Amino acid sequence: MRQIAALPYRIDAAAGADGAICVMLVTSRGTGRWIIPKGNIGMGSTLPEAAAQEAEEEGGVRGALCPVPLGTYRYRKRRGSGASLMIDVDVFPLAVTQELPTWKEQGERERRWFPLAEAATRIDEPDLRELLRSFAPSQFRVAVQQSGARSAANRASNQKWGTMFAWFQRLLPKTGNFFEMFEAHAATVLAGAEATARLLAGGPSAKEHIREIIEREHDADTITRDVLKTVRKTFLTPFDRGAITALIGALDNTIDEMQAFANAVDLYDVDMFEPEMRDMAAIIVDAARVTAEAIPLLRDVARNGDRLHELTERVIRIEGHADEIHAAGLKRSLQKHGTSDTLRFVVERELYKHLERIVDAFEDVADEVDGIVIDHA
Repeated sequence: MRQIAALPYRIDAAAGADGAICVMLVTSRGTGRWIIPKGNIGMGSTLPEAAAQEAEEEGGVRGALCPVPLGTYRYRKRRGSGASLMIDVDVFPLAVTQELPTWKEQGERERRWFPLAEAATRIDEPDLRELLRSFAPSQFRVAVQQSGARSAANRASNQKWGTMFAWFQRLLPKTGNFFEMFEAHAATVLAGAEATARLLAGGPSAKEHIREIIEREHDADTITRDVLKTVRKTFLTPFDRGAITALIGALDNTIDEMQAFANAVDLYDVDMFEPEMRDMAAIIVDAARVTAEAIPLLRDVARNGDRLHELTERVIRIEGHADEIHAAGLKRSLQKHGTSDTLRFVVERELYKHLERIVDAFEDVADEVDGIVIDHA
């Protein structure tokens, strides 16, 4: 049997060490245990649609739900017949943008925000507990596994070289605050992605969301200029100068494309968006979240190489899913407006193009991070 679940989360500066991530849990109706919103897949609903519906009905939250699942967990459910059946649950991350004051199951459940580490301890299902922990930067697997094919002599040689190189690095002056600037840029990109998702949700505040995206892009440009100035005057950099400029350039392209999308929305005065556009916005938020988790791990590439590869692999996987959504959205727009409202089709095609470019830009960031891992891990 199969079910779906939503993992409602938000980035909270007061959340502590776990990457400032908080998640919302709800209580089950039967036992009052803490769980995430989950349920069965309704007739005619896609898996992401069903997960979003469960989040709204059980937790009273809406937001950008990434249509690519974070993972799957398994638990046993006792049926009325007495049978105890295994259930597989696909979990979809939901970046919460709205908490409803009233919701369908308000009188049947309690909802509460928890720091991620604490939320994991409240969960009974071991698989789900581990899935939540994998969401936290402080819980990343940080040890690169040595290949079983590598000989003991090679390992000893590599260890000796690593020790010598670390000793040599300690003798050299440490200048430049590249990691701080990378992380600040990634946080700005994430804020821009969340503003893009709010813009695509529609409503009367579109102008405010557009303004925020533009302001975030200006902030990112300032950081990019600081990186480029610093790299020119720094003797010893953590990576090759080419890798630094390529990475900050790729990061900057993501929010540049968000601004281009926001400008197009403003130019064409669009206030209604198709479901495929909102799905692509949710993918953008998740790609930005993964990027914001990956960038701090570059401080120690050798130790974090495996996890960095896992994160970049997810970005590449969701980019492929975004391509499918983009194609489906364009096809539906053509069928709906191609002959009856050609201007509407042209506008929607333009918006889809910008959304696709945002996701492609995140894939470029993932490629740059992978290149750094290959060169330095």
